[in-house]
Amino acid sequence: MKTAVAWRAAAYTHPGLERDINEDRVWVDEARGLFLVVDGLGGHAAGEVAAETAVRAIQENLKSLDPDAEDMEAQLRIAIAAANNRIYDLAQTHPEYDGMACVLTLAVASGDRIIVGHVGDSRLYLSWNGKLRKLTNDHSPVGEEEDQGLLTEKQAMLHPRRNEVFRDVGSVPRLPDDPQFVEVKNFLFRPDAALLLCSDGLSDYVPSAEINGIIERFDGDASKIAQQLVEAANAAGGHDNSSVVFVAGPEFLGTESSALSEIRARHATTRMRADVSGWPGVWKSVLLILAGIVIGVLLWPLLNLLTSHPANQPVARKTEAPAPHLPQVIAVNPADPLAIVSALAAAQPGDTISIPPGDYLGPLQLKDRINLIATVPRMAVLRNDPSSSPDSGIALAAHSVAAARVSGLRIVSDATHPLRIGILLSGSSVEVNDSEISGAADFAIRIEGDSHALLLGNFIHANSGTGIAIRGPGSPRLVGNRISENGAPEMEIDDAAHPVLQDNMIAPAPPVKKKKLGA
Repeated sequence: MKTAVAWRAAAYTHPGLERDINEDRVWVDEARGLFLVVDGLGGHAAGEVAAETAVRAIQENLKSLDPDAEDMEAQLRIAIAAANNRIYDLAQTHPEYDGMACVLTLAVASGDRIIVGHVGDSRLYLSWNGKLRKLTNDHSPVGEEEDQGLLTEKQAMLHPRRNEVFRDVGSVPRLPDDPQFVEVKNFLFRPDAALLLCSDGLSDYVPSAEINGIIERFDGDASKIAQQLVEAANAAGGHDNSSVVFVAGPEFLGTESSALSEIRARHATTRMRADVSGWPGVWKSVLLILAGIVIGVLLWPLLNLLTSHPANQPVARKTEAPAPHLPQVIAVNPADPLAIVSALAAAQPGDTISIPPGDYLGPLQLKDRINLIATVPRMAVLRNDPSSSPDSGIALAAHSVAAARVSGLRIVSDATHPLRIGILLSGSSVEVNDSEISGAADFAIRIEGDSHALLLGNFIHANSGTGIAIRGPGSPRLVGNRISENGAPEMEIDDAAHPVLQDNMIAPAPPVKKKKLGA
């Protein structure tokens, strides 16, 4: 696999100061842009076996990975599911490994994008412009409360249940499209940014501000940063195995690096005015100033004539270019039913709207390069507001929208919130994943025009109308969706459409049993 970025990557792992066995594993394939951190669970040697098994299974499944394929996310899900089932099968045949599992974070470079497959409480951070952002969600009771702002970072680090997870790799059999299994992230990676993948042996004991401080000292040596991060975990007590993979883009440089300090010093020197010493220099400067004044007086009338403007004609003013927008996370208030609508109105391209569990009203008008992400999949419930005028009867609509994403929403209807269409994608390139739609009278999802949408791992059920309709010349991809018990037909596809269908489960509604009348 060839990537568009010349990575500077390094990995480092350590058993810590209190454990004899290191149950963590790391893997870096810099040339192909593959980066992995695995944290084994199970105690004794079982966690170590689970982590090693996961690495080998993922390596085997990614041997033929195509970086230009449109189903990269599906390929990651398949690789992680293969690791899961191999760990599970191994535990069934070896009683000493009973209950073993692992958590992991896998990042794959595809051109200028990073695609992440994540299960558990290992983490992926993005470092850019002096700031550190956590991009993965912790699949744990404590991590979930921290992600929702119910716990501070310090409270989460001290919580007695911080080591519990409710998603893992290996404890039960899995399919790639299981909705509560692999969390997938897809984002643009800038050459002046860096990635950090780590086990909870780092994040549970070293505050993010300290982690960021170490990264901002990056001077070009990725191995030094990786080692310093693990050393910080050991300095905090070394209570757990700790592992990191640090990946710097070709233009990334820490804001506190010595190289950047030298650049600042040189820049400051070039801006200093030359020192004029001695009387000859003083008289020379005075004469030059007087000559400038005389020339200015003589040329002023001509200059005024050339630059004069007719009456009432506005004079163009030089304006500074606006500062580039830095992508940000907008957290909505679950107490406000219209919070998502308000957040969408304020969001700019690149922003992510974080939606905690709650009840919300639409219709939502999706915008370019905006991500709508439910913090807990399918616990953010969206209903249509019948009093709305635009897109009446539609919970979420995208008209000519590019590179947007919707993840984890649950769209429903009831007597006071009737629903014609759950999601309408018109001439748009939008990803909808891990979402659920029920109760739509016409269509759960309608894709029309030249749309290139991706529907991944959604549950479309109990709609009186058609489950999914594809109309027009578009080429959407439908991967791993469950479509069942909807009105006939379950799917409706125009002859002009060119969809790609992969691993979808389509089951029609069961026949209605009629009651036999008495004679």
